[in-house]
Amino acid sequence: MNGEEGATIATDTANQLHRSALRLFRVLQATRPAKGLTLSKVGVLGYLYRDRATTSTELAAYLRVRPQSLTRLLADLERRELISSRPNGEDRRENMLEITEAGTKLLIEDIRGQRVKLAQVIEKELTSAEKELLRIAAVLMDCIAEKTEEQTAPLSKSQWKKP
Repeated sequence: MNGEEGATIATDTANQLHRSALRLFRVLQATRPAKGLTLSKVGVLGYLYRDRATTSTELAAYLRVRPQSLTRLLADLERRELISSRPNGEDRRENMLEITEAGTKLLIEDIRGQRVKLAQVIEKELTSAEKELLRIAAVLMDCIAEKTEEQTAPLSKSQWKKP
């Protein structure tokens, strides 16, 4: 296989993987219970769950949105007591955001529901060989996601350049 054939295979695989991931994502989103958790809210809760306390500026950089765009979303999550804010000891102009116990519980419940649905379909519809291939594919997808994230990670506050 020459370089051009390899690039074509990689491109075709990337296209199929992207289409399949988006389709699965849309199907799972459509089956979510209506608990007021939009994708954006799940993204915020997930980030706070993984990385603990952060500022709205750092959160916006991770989500690739302007901090002003998060204002209403964060206010709603705080009003619902899914997140809390406290003064930032390092920078008094910003607050530190944290997920609450209620936020953690709702996030875990939401994720568990999605995973149960997937597990049921996998168990019912796939052969043993297909289940094993899917397990390997999931590991490879994590690897690809990690490498892609390394190449496109948002800038931290200390890396921002002033004009």
